[in-house]
Amino acid sequence: YREAWDKDKTQISMPSDTPVMLQSKVNALNISNKHYQKAWDEAKAKSYDIRADAIPIKHAKASRDIASEYKYKLTHEKQKGHYVGCKTAQEDPKLALAARAMMLQNDRLYKKAYNDSKTQVHLPVDMLSVQAAKECQTLVSDVDYRHYLHQWTCLPDQNDVIHARKAYDLQSDAVYKSDLEWLRGIGWLPNDSPEVKRVKQAQELLSDNVYRTPINSLKYTSVTDSPDVLLAKANAEQVS
Repeated sequence: YREAWDKDKTQISMPSDTPVMLQSKVNALNISNKHYQKAWDEAKAKSYDIRADAIPIKHAKASRDIASEYKYKLTHEKQKGHYVGCKTAQEDPKLALAARAMMLQNDRLYKKAYNDSKTQVHLPVDMLSVQAAKECQTLVSDVDYRHYLHQWTCLPDQNDVIHARKAYDLQSDAVYKSDLEWLRGIGWLPNDSPEVKRVKQAQELLSDNVYRTPINSLKYTSVTDSPDVLLAKANAEQVS
């Protein structure tokens, strides 16, 4: 069905001088990047011929010299040593004033006299403030606060030593509880004594097993000939 149309599509020919073809060629030239840069590419292929005294070259050199740090400081370097006035820098009032201002602004030189003099302070030993400081140091000293007594050496048969030993024995916990340790395990109570019975009764009252007795452990039987059972049986026979 389309075989004839497919053959005809590839065999269409148009004359090259039609207005549509001419317009398309002009549009192709207008949008062509190669045609747009053709003159520039031809100019780049040729060598440049610029003289050294050309205005752009002179302008570029002048801008470079102005921006150069060496040219910027060249006049100052040439004028060094040609000042007219004092022979030395110390005789120049302006330089001397600048040096004096720098010394005043220097913190090390500003505190030099103070640092030299603060280590040479001389105070009398009996000065009131020195005595007060020594007294305060004695009060706050931990060594004087914790002053241990002298370890005296006493004979073992002195009355004071014997009295101290008796006092230590009275205050001793081991001696105080020695009678209790001796009596421990000697006490005995019979099984039927009031104390034992009272303890057993209290144990039964406090026992959770007795307080919460399970229902399945109780022994009970149902009454088969109760009035309710007899009435139920009679009603069942009547409605049967």
